[in-house]
Amino acid sequence: MTWRVHLSLILQSALCLQAFCSVVNTSMPVVDLGYAQYQGSYNASSNTASFLGIRYAAPPTGQLRWAAPSAPATMSGIQMATEQPSECYQAPMGIAAVNPLRNNSMWKRSVTSSEDCLFLNVYVPGDQTLPPSGGFPVVVWIHGGGMYNGADLIADSNHGVIVVIVQYRLGLFGFLPGEAVKQGGALNAGLLDQNYALQWVQSHIAAFGGNPTQVTIWGESAGGGSVLQHLVAHGGNTQPPLFRAAMTSSAFLPSQYDYNDSIPELIYSEVLNGTGCGSDSDTLSCLRNADVSALQTLNYNINLGGFYGTFVFVPVVDGTFIIERPTVTITKGHLNAGVLSVTNANEGTIFVNQSMTLNTSEYMLQLFPKLQPWQAALALPLYESLGTNVEQANLIMGESVLICPTYYLLEALKGKSWKGEFAVPPAFHSYDVPYYFTSFGPPYNNSQFITAFSNGFMALAMSIDPNAKYNPGDITPTWDQWDLGHTEMIFNKTVAGVPDIYAYPTDDALLDRCRYWHSVSAWTAQ
Repeated sequence: MTWRVHLSLILQSALCLQAFCSVVNTSMPVVDLGYAQYQGSYNASSNTASFLGIRYAAPPTGQLRWAAPSAPATMSGIQMATEQPSECYQAPMGIAAVNPLRNNSMWKRSVTSSEDCLFLNVYVPGDQTLPPSGGFPVVVWIHGGGMYNGADLIADSNHGVIVVIVQYRLGLFGFLPGEAVKQGGALNAGLLDQNYALQWVQSHIAAFGGNPTQVTIWGESAGGGSVLQHLVAHGGNTQPPLFRAAMTSSAFLPSQYDYNDSIPELIYSEVLNGTGCGSDSDTLSCLRNADVSALQTLNYNINLGGFYGTFVFVPVVDGTFIIERPTVTITKGHLNAGVLSVTNANEGTIFVNQSMTLNTSEYMLQLFPKLQPWQAALALPLYESLGTNVEQANLIMGESVLICPTYYLLEALKGKSWKGEFAVPPAFHSYDVPYYFTSFGPPYNNSQFITAFSNGFMALAMSIDPNAKYNPGDITPTWDQWDLGHTEMIFNKTVAGVPDIYAYPTDDALLDRCRYWHSVSAWTAQ
């Protein structure tokens, strides 16, 4: 087990390694971060230590609401880090039959949680594992919603990595758009929280035995989309670098308008209407003084009233952190790291109302409010033979927002990208997550499959090569980089329940559909 600890323990340890030491036989490890000392806990059964609820930024409340994250205050005494922190306020996806953003109209309902939520959890291999020279590689997990146990990833890596799980502002609190926010606050506050957490990792992970030069960021769904945003941040040239590699699981790229486009301004106006701040001379100041429970109710209602399967509060092009539409930066080949990306075989299904009556063209125009009818018509020959209108909509949602953005990354990162597909039926969006975080209980509970599926991610984090075998039970065949023949690794099972893992060429028809989506990305605002 490795932590920076009190001097007396350091002097006793014969295993000191540069800025950190190995400490054995302690169930209550303490780490000193300079601004605070945190006491975690040790789990002997998993041989991991956990530090839960470390404050990495000041509470984003009051005048810090919709401001860039700032350093936490110094705290005296030892802070207990043994309980999960409060989650950030969340909101549901939309369930409306038509998109209110297409016709410049909006929408009501309620839920509550906590605004003071900028915490992270750190999970460290236990005292039976000595760190490699320079420290353990680090995996930073950016969630797409929900709690995760980082000890699962440590087990996946055969105790070869440190795991950091980051919370960040969500919904209205993290992604309020508009000119007023640009002038008086910070756009994309949720992304800035993540960026601040990555800076925290650079400054403090060595205290836990981690190597700040070997950081990999990883996320699923909205978290995978956040990873994509960090790949294109600052035009793909973040300095100094905050990570050396990236991994995306179902990377989510919704419409991402300029911050002062008519649609973001409409959303901002709806927030003003819902809070009574519309007539105030300083609307953002009024919102900062608004009751947090009223804002969360509004956050919930506005999101719920969005078009089915979509989210209203999402990143925007802010001109500073995200300087242009992500597809533009990706096409230029300007990205902050190489990538391993996995998508699911049926990404779009859970985001589509399976009882909808829209035809394919109508569905596309609702999904993307600025897409023109003539542009939608160009897609019909690509989808018309692919099933019913609902089945076509499943594909359109999955491909336009989740799958094709992944291929844009792969195409741009020649020589630095690998592609996989999770295909165990029904292979819906997020059905892969229990195979990384096995505490959730994977439905296909086959140890060979679970080892093979997780090993590629952990191998990339540890050695920048998914082919490295850190688990002797890994049965995955050679995983070629995607640009070497456009092949990807399929993770499936046979009817008899045997793992079925093999390399297979990417479907040319799918790539043609992705080229279509790329050609209209200025109108889909991606």
